[in-house]
Amino acid sequence: MRRQWILAAALAFAQLGFAQSDLELAEFYYNEGSYAQAKLYLDQIWKRTKTKKIFDMYYDVLLAMDDFDAAEKLVKSRMRKKNTRATAYVELGQLYVHFEREVEAKEAFDEALLRLEPKRGSVIALANAFIKLNELDLALEVYTKGLASGVEDLDYQLADLEGRRGNYEGMIDASLRLMRAKPQYFKNVQNSFNRNLRIQDNPELGDLLRTKLLRAAREFPEDTGLSEMLVWYFNQVNDFVNAFVHAKSLDLRFRESGERLIELAQTATRNEDYATAAKCYAYVASKGRENAYFFTARTQALNMQLQPLLKTTPVDREAIRTLAQDYEFTLNDLGLAKETAKIAQDLAHIRAFYLQQPNEAIDLLEEVLNVQGLYERTAALCKLELGDILVFQDEIWDASLLFSQVELDYKDDVLGAEAKFRNARISYYTGDFDWAQTQLDALKASTSKLISNDAIDLSLLITDNYALDTIVEPMWLFSQADLLVTQYRYEEARLKLDSIVTTWPGHALTDEILMERAAMCLEQGELDSAKHWLQEVIDLHFDDILADDAIFQLALILDEAESDSDGAAALYEQLLFDYPGSLHAVEARRRYRAIRGDELTE
Repeated sequence: MRRQWILAAALAFAQLGFAQSDLELAEFYYNEGSYAQAKLYLDQIWKRTKTKKIFDMYYDVLLAMDDFDAAEKLVKSRMRKKNTRATAYVELGQLYVHFEREVEAKEAFDEALLRLEPKRGSVIALANAFIKLNELDLALEVYTKGLASGVEDLDYQLADLEGRRGNYEGMIDASLRLMRAKPQYFKNVQNSFNRNLRIQDNPELGDLLRTKLLRAAREFPEDTGLSEMLVWYFNQVNDFVNAFVHAKSLDLRFRESGERLIELAQTATRNEDYATAAKCYAYVASKGRENAYFFTARTQALNMQLQPLLKTTPVDREAIRTLAQDYEFTLNDLGLAKETAKIAQDLAHIRAFYLQQPNEAIDLLEEVLNVQGLYERTAALCKLELGDILVFQDEIWDASLLFSQVELDYKDDVLGAEAKFRNARISYYTGDFDWAQTQLDALKASTSKLISNDAIDLSLLITDNYALDTIVEPMWLFSQADLLVTQYRYEEARLKLDSIVTTWPGHALTDEILMERAAMCLEQGELDSAKHWLQEVIDLHFDDILADDAIFQLALILDEAESDSDGAAALYEQLLFDYPGSLHAVEARRRYRAIRGDELTE
């Protein structure tokens, strides 16, 4: 008896070994594309082992060999084991589609629809089977039939399907139903809109979404998710005015502290909508001193008035003078404290650089630095500001001392990089170009993109006009003129620049001199002269590194100061095509599209 058991076991293991060997050979020939050889093994294996893995391999082999009869027999044999499942008929229909038997395929798909069970799982499974075959209309028919039979909770799947079908109206409708029924799907819906609609590139779809959202919000005013989605939508299309209306409504409804308005203000600021940002901050400030964002809001409300003035060409000094009075009123109202130090810092900047009151500015900053409990970073920022004013006052070594303090205190911080750059610039102003270059080399790897770009620009200026030139005096005169420009001593600066041109005609600094002249003219409101110098850079120095700067600056004058949209657009386009790697390319493209209202093909 024991011998019989051992013999039976050995025989079973041998059969298993043969079966395993047959499967390995079948897989080998299948992977090699030798389908006829693979079929020889699979014919036998399928009789013994009817797993999904074997079915899929066998089915693929029969399709590859165009053996319709065997493939149909295989699919139908499997259907007998699950003849109540509608998805089996989708598999059969797929076979008929492959062999271009459209009538039989339609019959199989119709049978699948007839066998659909009124259960959510069955509806989704059948729809997914059709989606896998890219039979999207049939998948929609499945969902329609499922809904008609009382199946619920299909909006997520419907929204996805309608997006695939390109029926964006249906997708939006299903998505909004889903969001109302299941608020936790808010982010999913938002991501779906982003992925499928791309409203920034497809304004007509953006209009459709806006209409649907507004209609739904009116129909379901108690649904705050719709208001949230409207805020998101208006942010996407940079309509911050309407975003403010809905964000404020949500803030009032939920009795919030204004955080969403602060976030909206920051987004609006990044997009240079300072007016709406100011409204956001003013609203938050109206909540009173007890609010956590009160001082931030009061500070930024003023800053939102200052920023557009500083970007104006030329600067409207009368408007800045009026704004300075608002700063003074606010500072008197709130008092000088650690929370209002930024207001004082901005006021000092205005006084020093726009109202010609540097001594008053220095006094104010020194007063700020003595405020009890002043935040360390705020103190560092005030030291940088004070140093800039001391440079303006020609007290550059006192300024350097302040910059060195900040650099030492914030070695691995953007503030330290700011301070280091300022010290490098002082070395440049004083003619110590080698030391300036050493400091600038260290800054090229700075964590701040802005600082790195400034460092690179100054480094290139020194490298191109000092390191490669045996005559040092032109560079020394230019750096002195640069300092004089910083100090608004324009006539003295012009004399030094003129001396370079007269003594060393055709020097490599010529394009920099032209740009410096243009900058001075802009500061003094002499737009025609500024345009003349910039055009000279464009015409005569088109292959120098400042050519794209000149084009962009000239475009800004036409765009903002003279409202010459066509002229500005032509220059933006020239910059994009002739200097695609320019640092101004992104902003030029944005402004070009804003003027033309269309896409730019590169």
